[in-house]
Amino acid sequence: MPLQYPFSAVVGSDDMALALTLTAVSPSVGGVLIRGEKGTAKSTMVRALAGILPPIEVVSGDRFSSAPDDRGTETPDGPIPHDAPVESRPVRLVELPIGASEDRIAGSLHLEKALSEGVTAFEPGLLARAHRGILYVDEVNLLHDHVVDQLLDAAAMGRVTVERDGVSVEHAARFVLVGTMNPEEGELRPQLLDRFGLTVEVAAPRDPELRAEVIRRRVAYESDPAAFIAAFAADERALRERILTARELIDLVELTPWALTKIATVCAGFDVDGMRADIVTARTAAAHAAWQGRVRITREDIRAAARMALPHRRRRAPFDAPGLDEELLDRLLGDDDDPDPDPRDETRPADDADLSEGADESSAADAAAADNTPADEDAPATAGTPDGVSAEHPAQGDSGQPDRADTADSTDAGDADEDPQDDTPADDAGSATAEPGSQTANAGDDSAPGTVVAASAPYRTRLLTVAGTGQGVSGRRSRAVTSSGRRTGAGGFTGSDVHLPATIRAAAPWQSARGRDGGPAGGPGGGRLRLTSRDLRSAVREGRESNLVLFCVDASGSMAARTRMEQVKTAILSLLLDAYRRRDKVGLVTFRGSGAEIALPPTSSVDVAATRLAQLPAGGRTPLAEGLLATAEVLRIESVRDPQRRPLVVVVTDGRATHGPHALDRSRAAAAGLASLGVASVVVDCETGRFRMGLASELAAHLGAEHLPLGEVTAEGLTHTVRARTAHPHTAAHGPARDDHNRPRGDVA
Repeated sequence: MPLQYPFSAVVGSDDMALALTLTAVSPSVGGVLIRGEKGTAKSTMVRALAGILPPIEVVSGDRFSSAPDDRGTETPDGPIPHDAPVESRPVRLVELPIGASEDRIAGSLHLEKALSEGVTAFEPGLLARAHRGILYVDEVNLLHDHVVDQLLDAAAMGRVTVERDGVSVEHAARFVLVGTMNPEEGELRPQLLDRFGLTVEVAAPRDPELRAEVIRRRVAYESDPAAFIAAFAADERALRERILTARELIDLVELTPWALTKIATVCAGFDVDGMRADIVTARTAAAHAAWQGRVRITREDIRAAARMALPHRRRRAPFDAPGLDEELLDRLLGDDDDPDPDPRDETRPADDADLSEGADESSAADAAAADNTPADEDAPATAGTPDGVSAEHPAQGDSGQPDRADTADSTDAGDADEDPQDDTPADDAGSATAEPGSQTANAGDDSAPGTVVAASAPYRTRLLTVAGTGQGVSGRRSRAVTSSGRRTGAGGFTGSDVHLPATIRAAAPWQSARGRDGGPAGGPGGGRLRLTSRDLRSAVREGRESNLVLFCVDASGSMAARTRMEQVKTAILSLLLDAYRRRDKVGLVTFRGSGAEIALPPTSSVDVAATRLAQLPAGGRTPLAEGLLATAEVLRIESVRDPQRRPLVVVVTDGRATHGPHALDRSRAAAAGLASLGVASVVVDCETGRFRMGLASELAAHLGAEHLPLGEVTAEGLTHTVRARTAHPHTAAHGPARDDHNRPRGDVA
């Protein structure tokens, strides 16, 4: 096993270090979510946390890490003897794989014993192994929501209840839950964010000296891990002793009326939902006071707690970015401290570094390490991490967007007076006057930046699904064979979800050959059903899958009229919000001027797609063929990367093509080529005004796609199913979608 990088050797991650140590002091805080860009030592620091935690005493041989005080109580393995031996061992760090099933996490029936011995036995899962330790989930935002919810429930309750496969078991599961994530790969939903006690944002330091120190230490560690770890042994030991002291002190920390009122004032001032924020802030403030060696909570304890307990609870809408206004926090806290300090209050340890503003023990450790590192005796001590700018996107309410245009204005004067034109460059000659601050260019200048128009508030859209039954990742869009949903049959054994009737039917014909002839129980030919592993069958379930929703957006001059582009962006934003709720991946291809651009490769981060959409300019000619060809190339690459995920292409255009020779003919050829891939597609027709050319409808016919006017993207209580071209090539763009028995589909979204 490789030697672990020391916790105190990590440079420039003070907030992360503080959050982890406070959670180690008081696991009731509820765990830590660490958000940050790649390469910021998130995983390194979490894995190093186990090295600074004090060892624990456990009952020898117990699979559930029972404490000595638990002797005489019941576990799923039976009662623990009063005289059971005890041993000391390090705290475990249990890592949860992204693809772990519910059975692997919570535990399940021990199939081998059930088959060979005919007994019901419980096989503990990862939660049992993590009891009294650390459960680490890297890329927690990529886990299925029901799995994250299961983890957070266990962390909050401190117990796990398993009732499945004939097993009903309950056992303790108290652990420090730590999740890390890169927001660029997708956000956790607000409901799940709220379940994490603390969250911190991490970013790489921008100070060249700090970055040089990071490199210096990493090189030294890789050159001689043992020597590097030895250089930080004293710092690690000091942190371990300090955590142990804080754990003993925390029960003495007093939540005075002043502290409770101040915490409630802060949480109410930030308008957070529910009471979880208040409770977590109080627990964190108490842990911070104990970490500082005090038994009375101060203003600085509350401030440090609020900085970690409130930011993620400010995110209510899907595209809102977590964050905290520290100026508002200081105003809410005021300048007063507890008016009646306890004169008997313990003082902080003499060697304690001031962590009230997010600094951590690593600051002092880094300074000491500089003296222990021969490579550079002048290496700087760790400074507080600068406030990094997260890769998140501003909340819609902060984007300065105009109020949504009234429906009656959907054909404003600019659109109503738009003259119908042939397939010529003049199509893109005009654009509406941009709002103040927007970038405007001559529509005929393909190299100009174009006009940027903001979207209005999103609305509920029609449900667009892919035809047939897929086998992709569980989601909420198209019908598919998944790990959850209604049982539709049985198949080969997958390791869980045993289909008992099918298993019995598979074993029945072999009972005589296995020596069971129906004799009385206990006789030579009687007894229980005789099973082998080859008899096992798993349930086949049908649910919903997530899809790849790939947008191909016309950003040319013909779309640049302010009202039209506002409607287009609002429609796309609404479809993005729908994709967010249905757990889809999304991608964005745009075309304008002389070519197409992959503005966003397929990603799970719908937030990033919304930001790219907000920044999308309009202007120039219309290279429709290039846009369709770029879309086909993205689909080709993604079919190799993620072959199980079925795509849904949404082409947003008015159907015009004005770039290059024979632009319209080339666009139709490109559409036919895209249609030959057999992917489900929709053409959102953005043509407006009194006179319409119907080019988008013709494009839909060449794509074998559903034609959807822009005004019909929204729907209340309507479901619209997109049929793949291969399923109904002659009706894909005409008439209602139909199910597998050719009956009209009338589901409600």
